[in-house]
Amino acid sequence: MEIKHKKRLIKYNDKLFSCTTSIAMEFIGGKWKSVILIYLIDGKKRYNELYKLISTITERTLSLQLKQLEQDGLITRKVYTKKPPLKVEYALTPFGESLVPVLTSIANWGKTVADEKGVIIE
Repeated sequence: MEIKHKKRLIKYNDKLFSCTTSIAMEFIGGKWKSVILIYLIDGKKRYNELYKLISTITERTLSLQLKQLEQDGLITRKVYTKKPPLKVEYALTPFGESLVPVLTSIANWGKTVADEKGVIIE
């Protein structure tokens, strides 16, 4: 007897997704989003701090990814203008903090792979 699965679509933010994994990847997919989020787990960071921590990202890419993460509600951007120089800090929102267990698991798995198969270049 063959079991037929009914195709279904999930609508989220006016977009259609074929499964819940696709929704999750909408938020953290790509090369940089999860990396940025990992660095914000320990607390708020300024733009230049993030830029220095993520050694292979370009300034333009970092800026675009931060805007997307803020637009998706995963991070906040706070601008301090009281005294020069202008200071901008990024931090996880409660929604972003809900990703911490997932991000930590991904990072731990990546560390295991790096320890077993990688070479650290300093």
